[in-house]
Amino acid sequence: MALFGVIFARFPTFSIEDFMQHSENERFNHVTVILISASLVFLATLYFKTRPSKVFLVNFACYKPDPTQICSKEHAMQISAWSGRFTEESMAFGKKILERSGMGQKTYFPKSLMKVPLTKPMTDARNEAEAAVFGAIDELLGKTRIKPRDIRILVVNCSLFNPIPSLSAMVVNRYKLRENTLSYNLGGMGCSAGLISINLAKELLKVHPNSYALVVSTQNITHGSYFGNNRSMLLSNCLFRVGGAAILLSNLSSDRHRSKYELVHALRTHEAAKDTSYKCVFQQDDEEGIIGVTLSKDLVVAAGEALKRNIITLGPLVLPVSEQHRFLATLLARKVFNNKVKQYIPDFKLALEHFCIHPGGRAVLDELQKSLGLTEWHMEPSKMTLYRFGNTSNTSLWYELAYLEAKGRVKKGDRICQIGLGS
Repeated sequence: MALFGVIFARFPTFSIEDFMQHSENERFNHVTVILISASLVFLATLYFKTRPSKVFLVNFACYKPDPTQICSKEHAMQISAWSGRFTEESMAFGKKILERSGMGQKTYFPKSLMKVPLTKPMTDARNEAEAAVFGAIDELLGKTRIKPRDIRILVVNCSLFNPIPSLSAMVVNRYKLRENTLSYNLGGMGCSAGLISINLAKELLKVHPNSYALVVSTQNITHGSYFGNNRSMLLSNCLFRVGGAAILLSNLSSDRHRSKYELVHALRTHEAAKDTSYKCVFQQDDEEGIIGVTLSKDLVVAAGEALKRNIITLGPLVLPVSEQHRFLATLLARKVFNNKVKQYIPDFKLALEHFCIHPGGRAVLDELQKSLGLTEWHMEPSKMTLYRFGNTSNTSLWYELAYLEAKGRVKKGDRICQIGLGS
């Protein structure tokens, strides 16, 4: 009422010109308000459309083979002896590696290698792949309750076994995925392929809103087994075991509350430009023309170098400012004084609660533990996964995460770092 009283009190003093000018001003103000409002709406829409979508890990599942596939170290040596394919020197070497491997007595072999004569036909390799892949996916679908036709993106990785049709096509056929499913099959990328696939799925989810991505990892022991006597190739027979994992990623905001984790960073360091790194894990023929995978003596050194470069990239993203300053100061000092200053290793325990490190073998784990300055508590998931399941290649990190969850270690807000290393 007070406002109206003021307006009406001044009304008799207004002229026609005043009204005309007032109307023009009002019209100008309205246009200005409309333009500003439209600009704000446009900018807000542009922001929400172009900002990176958060990627959630809804759930994951690890394949557990049938108990009949449990193979102790002694049984593995017996099968090798019965096959008649290996010399006494190779048998002695294999026994020595198994004793020092850090593996326990309940790792899993494929059914094809639990009998003699040792053979690796395509049928047996395909059966192993189907058991691991379908076993992991079935469990994951049961956990998440999503329908296969809801999956928009599929990434399957298996280093050594790449049949026609591909393993990704095998999954599409089994679960009757949609015709427009974005399907990818990665091969030859070794033990790091699991995390490379996660990164690929993450990048695809950035440009395909409201989508689910299924990532499937497995390695094929049947197809990758070596029946010769070259020591560097026999190592893979001793270390690798059956495994499989399926992971469901989502960029749907509605999945935030039911998801286990959010993917924050995915970093990759590629060292293949260096000959020593490129050849440290190498598939080739031995002297007798038998195909195998050579694990060279440069492997541990190459892994250490790759990790060092990766840390330099990771540090600024996760470390406290004080740690970043100390690391940068020593880095500059080493350049000035020609590497005479001792390299400072940042304390990543200040930034990350848990570490899942690829269990490539006891020597690799010991080297990485030293490089990162981790305690036995931090290394327990990696060492226990190696002990219980062996080196399951690209799936190992998910068995480690499952171990952390089973032990009740993961709390809300915890940050987990997975580190994969491979060809």
